Amino acid sequence: MRFVDEAKILVKAGKGGRGCMSFRREKFVPRGGPDGGDGGNGGSVYLRADNRLLSLYDFKFKKIYEAQNGKPGEGRQCDGKKGADLVIGLPVGTLVYAEGQDGEYLLADLSEPDGIVLAARGGRGGKGNEHFKSSTMRAPRFAQPGEPGEELTLRLELKILADAGLIGMPNAGKSTFISRVSAARPKIAAYPFTTLTPNLGVMIDEVDPENRLVIADIPGLIEGAHLGQGLGHRFLKHVERTRFLVHMLSIEDINDDDPWAGFELVNEELRRFDPELAQRRQVEVINKIDLVPQERLQALMARAARDKRQIYFISAKDKTGLEPLVDDLWRLKDDLARHDPLIHFNMEDPKDTEEFPDIEVEYARD
Repeated sequence: MRFVDEAKILVKAGKGGRGCMSFRREKFVPRGGPDGGDGGNGGSVYLRADNRLLSLYDFKFKKIYEAQNGKPGEGRQCDGKKGADLVIGLPVGTLVYAEGQDGEYLLADLSEPDGIVLAARGGRGGKGNEHFKSSTMRAPRFAQPGEPGEELTLRLELKILADAGLIGMPNAGKSTFISRVSAARPKIAAYPFTTLTPNLGVMIDEVDPENRLVIADIPGLIEGAHLGQGLGHRFLKHVERTRFLVHMLSIEDINDDDPWAGFELVNEELRRFDPELAQRRQVEVINKIDLVPQERLQALMARAARDKRQIYFISAKDKTGLEPLVDDLWRLKDDLARHDPLIHFNMEDPKDTEEFPDIEVEYARD
């Protein structure tokens, strides 16, 4: 499945059923009173955050989503059936913008799994003629038509939710790292821009399997990313929904005169895109230490100590140095979760739809 993080759709709530114009007709009752039933309400359109979905790809093909119309009323005071509601499943982290008369506005932020929001309300069913009888109008020969349902054009924008955002320059070994610490299997090769879409990896606590740490592997950033250079401009927004950042640099990109220049380059792009991102907690990592002699590695470690930088030196390929780094990621995740409970990522299956007995679930798949 291709990764798509923006889409535009049209949602239409169901129209209310028309009321019935009817009179009671039975044996020995030649002139019974009005008994037209009401029309059923139209179905509404809901949006639900579904953590089984990771892309808006299918919304590129299906653009219109309609709930069911209400059924018309019938004689003998029989009301029409309500139209079935429609629930559209969206990935967790989707921002929903609606087009209004005064421009675009934020309708919903689906940042919690199973969160559900009403997007378009169904039309009210029309009243049958039995509602209009009175002492002066004993045989009303009219009924109300059903009201139209709401209709909205929605722009969907996906921002990945994760505990940690894995950032760095191209070919820093981020995909190899995420494949070593999680079950994710991203494409890996020895050339820049191997990762063309964000990947999610999930680390599971061996002691408590319910405790999980989600890592988003963001495509490599280059100088000018905030202006749209390389792949950065499109994916920088996914960093905004992470608790902290794991900043990775390949030891191949380090020069002895200014060894931390690669970190500063990416941090500058973060600052220019969103100043708050540069203030987010970072874990600095230098990868591919298996490619340099031991003497150079020791010199870089000593330089980091002199500069008072806590840097983890690892080889994701050989799994060298991963254990202390992973332990620190768990500690950082638990510490930030206590102070920032707003971001939550639950990898369990969504709830059943039994709590919405009349809702038809639309998962936007072929």
